[in-house]
Amino acid sequence: MEWYLKVLRQYADFDGRARRKEFWMFALFNIIFAILALVLDGLLGTGAIFYLVYVVAMIIPGLAVAVRRLHDVGKSGWMYLIALIPLVGTIWLLVLFVTDSEPGANQYGPNPKEEGADDYFGSADTLD
Repeated sequence: MEWYLKVLRQYADFDGRARRKEFWMFALFNIIFAILALVLDGLLGTGAIFYLVYVVAMIIPGLAVAVRRLHDVGKSGWMYLIALIPLVGTIWLLVLFVTDSEPGANQYGPNPKEEGADDYFGSADTLD
């Protein structure tokens, strides 16, 4: 949950790098909360209001963490647009999202998995 909150604190921060764990934990909780919003809509009979509000609110942080994840593997955030290529683009983007971090610092910042990187990025363990 702390990784999800970390992404929300960096709501529109497209700079720096995001670890695989940060990206995938955000994706997991994002799916869980979207399903809960759908269930809540079903229980209250509100159509899809809660779901739509949640999805619209998560567009920017979702895009930001995806761009930071691409930075972590040494790619530009514009590489996200490869998803517009049917099937192949989506598969290639998924491959990039599961690829391990580029070792050491790159043009987007220090490796968040290395010692001392928490000083630059802020540790998820210290998030309250």
